[in-house]
Amino acid sequence: MRVIFTQAGILRGARRGVPMLLGIAPFGLVVGVIALGKGLSLAETLVMSAVVFAGASQLLALELWTNPPDVLAVAIAAFVVNIRLVPLGAALAFWLDHLRGWRLWGSLFFAVDHSFALSVAEHRAGGRDAGFLLGLGVFTWVGWVASTAAGHLLGAAVALPADHPLFFAATATFVSILVALWRGPRQDVPAWLVAAAVAVGAQALRLPPPVPLLAGALAGATTATLAETRRRRQGEEGGA
Repeated sequence: MRVIFTQAGILRGARRGVPMLLGIAPFGLVVGVIALGKGLSLAETLVMSAVVFAGASQLLALELWTNPPDVLAVAIAAFVVNIRLVPLGAALAFWLDHLRGWRLWGSLFFAVDHSFALSVAEHRAGGRDAGFLLGLGVFTWVGWVASTAAGHLLGAAVALPADHPLFFAATATFVSILVALWRGPRQDVPAWLVAAAVAVGAQALRLPPPVPLLAGALAGATTATLAETRRRRQGEEGGA
């Protein structure tokens, strides 16, 4: 199937991102509130969100932020969390392999977990317009920066308790994107269970914050890869 990149695809991606704001906005509000609590100015919070554009690593970096900050430790933690984006980029090769220049690098910069999940779902449904990924990513970026700014301003006006439901937004958002990736219990449940078990086990061992996430991601990805390889081999043997 020939891959295209059109303005219509970009606009379609942006429209598809509207429902995701329901999850992104509370997540961004949390980051903004925490950034204020750590002493970051509104300008510093906006620059962080615009340049880093990775909610999980931003939350982790803020949790590790001290005064004065241990920049190296924070950078390493953020790097470890963001390693997950490497296989996500590879999984989007069905579109990215056909892009060059600003289309390629722009799509990569704005790609996050949410745009990855919805783009995979779009491709599985027969979508061939790679502009969908860029449009969705840019729309998500705008919503993210705006919501973190709102959180910073909100935090300055209202003191939220530590157990406020708003702080569950991050977990809820990442769980919700699994719906778009769902293919069936046989394909997905084993890898998801392995990832969850390894992450929880690492957390129970009181390993540093980035380790449980990274360990769970690698375990789940390895399980899924082995299962997919096994299914392909069985298919080839059956076809022979």
